Amino acid sequence: MRTGILLDEIGVPFGEVVSQAREAARLGYDAIWLAQRGGWDALTALTALSTAAPGIALGTSVIPTYPRHPISLAAQALTLQAASGAPVSLGVGLSHRPIIEDQYGFSFDRPIRHLREYLQALNPLLHHEKVDVHGETLTAVGTIEAPGAEPPSVVVGALSPLSLKVSGTYSDGVVTTWAGARSLAEHIVPILAKAASDAGRAAPRVVTGQLVCVTGEPDGPRNWVAENYGMAANIPAYRAIFDRDGVDGPGGTVLAGDEEFVRARIRELEDTGATELLLMPVGTAEEQNRTRELLAA
Repeated sequence: MRTGILLDEIGVPFGEVVSQAREAARLGYDAIWLAQRGGWDALTALTALSTAAPGIALGTSVIPTYPRHPISLAAQALTLQAASGAPVSLGVGLSHRPIIEDQYGFSFDRPIRHLREYLQALNPLLHHEKVDVHGETLTAVGTIEAPGAEPPSVVVGALSPLSLKVSGTYSDGVVTTWAGARSLAEHIVPILAKAASDAGRAAPRVVTGQLVCVTGEPDGPRNWVAENYGMAANIPAYRAIFDRDGVDGPGGTVLAGDEEFVRARIRELEDTGATELLLMPVGTAEEQNRTRELLAA
């Protein structure tokens, strides 16, 4: 299973993000990923990071669709791909009603229709095709002139049955957060694979994002995640996944334990049909270093 790592970008000076990228390349990770969370712009940052860590694959996890028109996003992604010369995974997602409506001022009405129409516009644009989409949630007419830029792979931050079906039909796969082995095996992978098969698409990518800590004291990182990300349990899509996996919230999803325990949990994820691991190290600085070194190997 290929392994990428999510760089820490929130409240971090850009020079430190560059150092993280170089370290990931030194350790031999297949890809570096950046989130879009109100800090550094992910696509712009990855263009710079591709110079610091040449050749490593690049990904976004994830860029909210509503604030970026598909024509603008396609131009940005193709520019990154051409500038870096590296494989690009363009992770996009709906985000959540409180963010889209309260922060950005967009309507979150009919989000699944929006996702479908967005992908119907984005995919042709990334393949240098003209689009003429007049949907209920967006209009996109035009093309992107970016000679020589290879189309990035599109993966969607999707967890609900409807969003998984749309993702399987119109994208290359998904990138998940909070989902454990049970949710992947019994819910995410089957729905996604069937939708892709029904649409005549190749077997989908399943990038599983996991908070991991190699530690002798697993309660520490679990409690930290519960305290800092506990509000995620109030978001319906996440709540459904926590319930499927039988955990009470974000803290219960952390893969925390010694090296043998962590390796076993990663093997379980691979057995579900996950094709790639997106590592999110947590814990003390020493624990995070142990985690990065273990999973790079």
